Amino acid sequence: MLCSDTLGSYGSLARFRSVERLRKVGNNTLIGASGEYSDFQYIVDLLEKLVDKDFCADDKIETQPKAIFQYLVRIMYNRRNKFNPLWNTLIVAGVKDGKSFLGYTDLLGSNFEDDTMASGYGAYLAKPILRKFLDEKGGDVNNITEQEAKDVLEKCMKVLYYRDARSINKIQIATANETGLNVTEPYSLQTEWAFKGF
Repeated sequence: MLCSDTLGSYGSLARFRSVERLRKVGNNTLIGASGEYSDFQYIVDLLEKLVDKDFCADDKIETQPKAIFQYLVRIMYNRRNKFNPLWNTLIVAGVKDGKSFLGYTDLLGSNFEDDTMASGYGAYLAKPILRKFLDEKGGDVNNITEQEAKDVLEKCMKVLYYRDARSINKIQIATANETGLNVTEPYSLQTEWAFKGF
């Protein structure tokens, strides 16, 4: 499951409030991005061409999430070597043949796989919440229901909204499971500012 807010900033100006940064890639992979939105659009265009090429081959074989992730890692590393990096952090998620996948790559082409991930400011504030939640579930992602995962992601996004001046409470959640991919329409989190101390 991936989660993202929908704010597109122009410097410190909260300019665009409905920017969708979660996308489907084929029938079994999701991608989420932070960073430069125009670079993300370029990456999405490359992925659409890859999916079209896969479809035109008509060999009944779909590119797996891990293969798409490695393709993106190579693109990011190649652009970095040309001293023209794509200024994004990408998180790739997917399910294929009962195996879930979650991978992270950045503008340098650095990459890793893990059970929980966060980018940007979320790597500092949301990652500890996700790790603690996973530890409470015995360290096994298979012990987590879809509703529990959604609840903890919403909790992380609320923390980020409260703590980061350049965020918004409008989010999107994307889910990959055996039944397929689902990306929700953007919706607003319920937040509370009417505290006595304010």
